[in-house]
Amino acid sequence: MFISILELFKIGIGPSSSHTLGPMVAANDFINRIKDQKIIESNTKEAFIRCTLKGSLAYTGKGHSTDRAVALGLHGHLPASLADEDVTTLIKQIWLSDHISLDNMISISFIPGQHIVFDKGEPLPEHPNGMIFELIDQNNTLIVSETYFSIGGGFINTLSDISQLQAPLKMSPSSLCRYPFDSAAAMLKMAKDANVSIAQMKLTNELEHVSEDILFAGIDSIWHSMQRCLEKGLEAAGILPGGLSISRRAKDLYQNIKIKPEQANINDWLCAYAMAVNEENAAGNMVVTAPTNGAAGVIPAVLYYFIQHQQGTKEQVREFLLTASAIGGLIKHRSSISGAEVGCQGEVGSAAAMAAAGLCAIRGGTSKQVENAAEIALEHHLGMTCDPVNGLVQVPCIERNGFGAIKAYTAASLALRGNGEHFMPLDNCIEAMKQTGLEMSHKYKETSLGGLAVSITEC
Repeated sequence: MFISILELFKIGIGPSSSHTLGPMVAANDFINRIKDQKIIESNTKEAFIRCTLKGSLAYTGKGHSTDRAVALGLHGHLPASLADEDVTTLIKQIWLSDHISLDNMISISFIPGQHIVFDKGEPLPEHPNGMIFELIDQNNTLIVSETYFSIGGGFINTLSDISQLQAPLKMSPSSLCRYPFDSAAAMLKMAKDANVSIAQMKLTNELEHVSEDILFAGIDSIWHSMQRCLEKGLEAAGILPGGLSISRRAKDLYQNIKIKPEQANINDWLCAYAMAVNEENAAGNMVVTAPTNGAAGVIPAVLYYFIQHQQGTKEQVREFLLTASAIGGLIKHRSSISGAEVGCQGEVGSAAAMAAAGLCAIRGGTSKQVENAAEIALEHHLGMTCDPVNGLVQVPCIERNGFGAIKAYTAASLALRGNGEHFMPLDNCIEAMKQTGLEMSHKYKETSLGGLAVSITEC
C-alpha cells in the first residue's frame, strides 16, 4: 500500500477538502474529458453541462462552497493554482457568464445557478459524497455522463474506480515499495527487522517514485505553505463569511499570549496556532489538507509549536511530516478520513493521530512509541460526530482543531513516558473508527441534520 506524502498533503483553498477541493478536481476532470475527446465539434451554446450533487454534498454544499468549486473546476481551475488568486472576484466573473469556452471556437452553456442541482433525495449507494456530471444537447439528450465521489482529503474516484476497489482509493502496487506495509503491525515488524525508523521507511518508499530533489522540494513547499497559512491567520481580524457572524479570534488570542507569555501554557499556544489555520480555511483562503481542510490546523499547530518554541530543524520538519503521512496513509487505507463517511473522528481524529506520531518521532520516540502515540490520539476521538452549523466549517470545527492539537501533543508525551507496550493496537483502533462510522447515523456525518447543527435556539 502506498499513498505519497505529496498526495496526502495538498496545497489548495478552503473551506473543505471533500466538499470544495474534491468537487473542483472532479469538475476539472470532466471538462477536460470533453475537450480531449472532442465531444463537441461545433460552436453551440445550446448544449449544456449539468452537475447534480448528492448526499452530503447536497445538504451542506452551499456552506462548503461546493457550487463555487464546481464552477471553478469547469472553467479550468484547480485548487493549487488558486492559492494566490482573488477567488471572490473570479467567482463573480464566472457567475456573470453563461458559457464555458472549450477553445477559441467552441463553447457550451453553463449557468451555475441553474445547472448545479442540490439533490437532497437518496444519496448514491457507493459513498455519501457523490456528484453526477452530464453533457446534454439542445434536444435534452444525454451526450456523456460521469459520476464522481469525493472521498476525503481532496481525493476523487469515478463510479468505475470505486466499484473495483475494496477501499475507496487508488494505490500504487506494493511491489513498487521496499517497505510495503499496509497495517501498523506490518509497519512495526518491518521497522524492527530492518532496524530503521518509520520516517526512513516512508522516505525509502517515496524515493521509489520520485527523485530526492523533487520529494524534499515538495515537502518543504508543504511546510512553507502551512507556516504561511498559520501566520496569516495570526494577523487577520474580522467576521468570517457564511452568515453566522463568527469573529476571528486567533489574532486576539495570540496577542494576549504575547503580552503576558509567562501566564500562557502550551494549550494557549496550540489553540492560537490551530485556530489561525482553520479561520483561514473558513475564509476560503490558502490552506494545506492535513489530511483534510476541516482538520487542517492540527498538524501545523503542533509542528509550528515545536519549531518556534523548541528550536526544531528543517530535518525534523521532514521527519515529522514523513512519519505523519505514514500514519495518515494507514488510516485512509484501512478506514476513512472523510467526515461525510465516518464523522469528525476521521478528520480531526486522523489529524491528531498523525500529529502525535510525527511529534513523538522527532522527540526521539521509537517506532513502537510512535505507533502508541498515534493510537492514543485517535482513540480519544472515537465517536466524534461531524455536525457543522449551517454547513459551514466554523462551529465547532475551528475550536475543535485546537483541542485536536492539544490531544496530539498529550498523546506524544504520554507515549514517550512509556516503552511502547500498550493494550490497544493502532490497527484495532482504526478498525473501531471504521465500524463506528458505519453505524453512525447520517445525521452526524456532515449533513448538518443533527448534533450542534440543529441545537441553535433562536432568542
